[in-house]
Amino acid sequence: MINKIHVGISACLLGENVRFDGGHKRLAFAVEALTPFVHFYPICPEMALGLSTPRPALRLVKAEINNTRLQFSRHPEKDFTDPMRDFATQKMANLLHLSGYIVCAKSPSCGMERVRVYEPDSTNSSKNGIGIFTQELMRNMPWLPIEEDGRLCDPVLRENFIARIYALHELNQLGNTHLTRGALIAFHSRYKLLLLSHGQRQYHELGQFVAGIGQWDSLNNFFYEYRHRLMTVMSYQASRQGHTQVLQHIQGYFSRHLTSSQRNELTQLIEHYRQGHQPLLSPITLLKHYLAQYPNVYLSQQCYFDPYPDVLRLRYGI
Repeated sequence: MINKIHVGISACLLGENVRFDGGHKRLAFAVEALTPFVHFYPICPEMALGLSTPRPALRLVKAEINNTRLQFSRHPEKDFTDPMRDFATQKMANLLHLSGYIVCAKSPSCGMERVRVYEPDSTNSSKNGIGIFTQELMRNMPWLPIEEDGRLCDPVLRENFIARIYALHELNQLGNTHLTRGALIAFHSRYKLLLLSHGQRQYHELGQFVAGIGQWDSLNNFFYEYRHRLMTVMSYQASRQGHTQVLQHIQGYFSRHLTSSQRNELTQLIEHYRQGHQPLLSPITLLKHYLAQYPNVYLSQQCYFDPYPDVLRLRYGI
């Protein structure tokens, strides 16, 4: 049984009353669906700085090009930018074991994108900021899958995030236990079809990188670079075209075993998925049925069929 995945999360998303208004932003998907599989590490950066709840609202204020400040909305003389960056930098050493992070959207501390940045002494703003804590998180751990609570309502983004945290969790376990060149190559081999669904060019480039593993003197350095590249490839959303290519590739392994009518049924089902008339779950279910009937060692090892628990029902909507 797989160990629980370690995921950081903005504390308000777990239902903790830590927001500036004394409330929370409980994320049902995290609390109800993910809790059986995930061990959450809740952090409220603002509370960690010693701020109370409720408290005056914070906001990002434009200071100069590519620089924003974290200040109270009505008391700009109280600036928390440097304390927040210091806290984030100190906290990173305790977050390296994480396989993902869910942050609170629009927060000047935790927002991942499109956070309002205000002009000094003005109510004018633009949605182009990143929360100060999340900025540091992304800078110090660029390989880490990060998502916002609102974006996780999108079935494609949700599936992509969960696939990434499961892949990184497995890779982290490998790195912490029996890291060998053979083990890394075996790991990559099992992820080949999943990676192909994220992009053919990226898939080939990562494959070429793995093929050069023998040229690296330090296996640890190779591992860190592979981790970054793997997560970069998987950050690209797997497209319907990419999944179709993978499904057709898998179909070829069964062609000689199937009758003409079975081949036609499978071809039509894959085509209906490509056209958007069927969810991804439909052709995968049929292919898994054929894999049980006609075992194939290579296919049976591919995590493409089960990249995460079926009970999460993530392939019903993509």
